Amino acid sequence: MNKPSQPLRETDVLVVGGGLHGSSSAFHMAQRGASVTVLEADYVGRHSSGVNAGGVRTLGRPLPEIPLSLMSREIWHTLAETIGDDAGFVPSGQMKIAETQAELDECRERVDLLEAHGFSHEKLIDRETLLDIEPNIAPHVTGGVWVERDGYALPFRATTAFRLAAQKHGAIFHEGTPVGRIEQRGERWLAHTPSGTFAAEKLVVTAGAWAGELARQVGEPVPVHPEGLMLMVTHRVAPFCRSTLGATGRPLSFKQFDNGTVVIGGKLIGIADLPARHGEVDFARLVKSANTVVDLFPHLRNLGINRAWAGVEAFTDDSLPVISPSRRASNLTYSFGYCGSGFQLGPGCGRLVSELVLDGRPSLPLDAFAIDRFGPMVH
Repeated sequence: MNKPSQPLRETDVLVVGGGLHGSSSAFHMAQRGASVTVLEADYVGRHSSGVNAGGVRTLGRPLPEIPLSLMSREIWHTLAETIGDDAGFVPSGQMKIAETQAELDECRERVDLLEAHGFSHEKLIDRETLLDIEPNIAPHVTGGVWVERDGYALPFRATTAFRLAAQKHGAIFHEGTPVGRIEQRGERWLAHTPSGTFAAEKLVVTAGAWAGELARQVGEPVPVHPEGLMLMVTHRVAPFCRSTLGATGRPLSFKQFDNGTVVIGGKLIGIADLPARHGEVDFARLVKSANTVVDLFPHLRNLGINRAWAGVEAFTDDSLPVISPSRRASNLTYSFGYCGSGFQLGPGCGRLVSELVLDGRPSLPLDAFAIDRFGPMVH
């Protein structure tokens, strides 16, 4: 482990948190010539970047996230040219299944709402079309929403690929280097760690569930809380499903990889221990998700679970991330609180963060994600 020697090692930008968003931000800034140091408390991809289901999903996004999500999806489709690795991206299409007439009506209202705002990427499909796309789904389904250009990728590979691409452009990563305290002294930011103090003119906080504490230190408390996110992978089974699936009436994220294993997620909330930097699997909740899968694909009833794991993610009170310059300090940018849905946004948000840091303004409006949107009285 390289320990910084005194006098302080200076770079242009310090990034706190080396998950997908930190690594993507580091890549986009280093690619533009900035010298970047990334400080990661555990190892790159340990928490939400390593325990999400890998959905590259514009489907079902809150309205304020849609422009950002569509922009990020275009980067996914050209990822190999951007960072030299496609991160296992498969444009499988994503489908949200309706199981009752009421749920299909809900899907219709959603598509109508998006069309009223000028978005046409989500398409309402009837039962017959759904079964044409996925003939092995249980016949009780009534239809759903289909997005053809969505898909999935491999989270740990994606995070690692952005990290390696950032390093090729000169970014330095320090793993096992938790930042306990940040402070602005004169014209530079200092990040205090057990390995010493790092310094830079500009600071980017992409520390996931731990970002709220750093924002509080600057005097910008955010209503954010940690949750444990879980994922499980089954034994191999003959190919039966090509799309990435979600459900309208219950939490589900579901896909089958080429090797036959099935990955089951969908904001499965486990147990989060923030001080210990640890997420635990809640098996009772996993059983609930497994039952949802069996309802949709009865032939999987006896399929064994190979493994399950958990990490920690930040959830905000309004279910939108914070992507924002600080309102209290200069040269500080935040990107955190993705509420279990940040994986698809990583490539695009990294680009926007680089624009905030290096240009002072992003190429897409980010007003909905401002850190002061919660008002001054948050504690």
